[in-house]
Amino acid sequence: MRLEFESIDLDRQRSYRELLKECPCVSSDYSFVNLWGWRTIYGLEWAWDGELVWIRQTRPYNVWWAPIGPWKEVKWDNYKDIILKRRFIRMPEEVCDIWRDVFGDLLYLEEDRDQWDYIYLVEELVELKGNRFHRKKNLLRQFERGYQYRYVRLEEGWLEEAVNFQADWCFFKDCDNKEVLQLENKVILDVFDNWYALENLIGGGLVVDGELVAYSVAEPLDQETLVIHFEKGCPRYKGVYQAINNIFLKKEASSFRYVNREQDLGDRGLRRAKLSYHPCCFLKKYRILPRS
Repeated sequence: MRLEFESIDLDRQRSYRELLKECPCVSSDYSFVNLWGWRTIYGLEWAWDGELVWIRQTRPYNVWWAPIGPWKEVKWDNYKDIILKRRFIRMPEEVCDIWRDVFGDLLYLEEDRDQWDYIYLVEELVELKGNRFHRKKNLLRQFERGYQYRYVRLEEGWLEEAVNFQADWCFFKDCDNKEVLQLENKVILDVFDNWYALENLIGGGLVVDGELVAYSVAEPLDQETLVIHFEKGCPRYKGVYQAINNIFLKKEASSFRYVNREQDLGDRGLRRAKLSYHPCCFLKKYRILPRS
């Protein structure tokens, strides 16, 4: 089978999302905003064959991601020549189990802990009940008591302020000398520049004395799960991250059961921070290599 790969573009985002709904589980990697946002950084391309969308990464090396579509209904033997000759990354556990049943020992699976998605219960992060959330709740209260703040939606006249805030945040964090932050900043600005062309984006921020001091950008992954793509806060305001985390979910996530806060990428500080919010589970992912 020959697949024709092409650049990921905005014109097919609705068609892609319809196929994404057919997947039994959806990790943060495969949201349209994530694919489109990181398309130039990773050289992401897709190929449509009717029942599936195949995703290929070309930078900094060639590797494939999981195909998108109705995994449980696909006759995977028809794709044997593709699957057994490529390396795959960011593979959700559920599709790995399906492929293992079909191909057995012909595939080698390797757990990729750095890519696991952190999944939380919205209710827990909103209510912050119990001793395990005591420090988070204390910092949230310090912010609420210490500042006269209000919550705003970015699309209601605050997008330009979010762009300016991101520039200040990046200067403070020295993004120019930190490649990971530099690349993320490019993606964030690209998303802000194309806000109204990208569908289903949810953006909110906290304003103190007329100035944006934090923002969060999210997207529904499915009917039950909201994924947080970007979240930034001004370090001059104590408790600002606890505040944007909590207040954004209160305002925007009442119809969702879960919030996906993406991966930690093996960063120790980020891992500690994500674990400190007590995920209810992880969406595990693997690398797959052909044995032959």
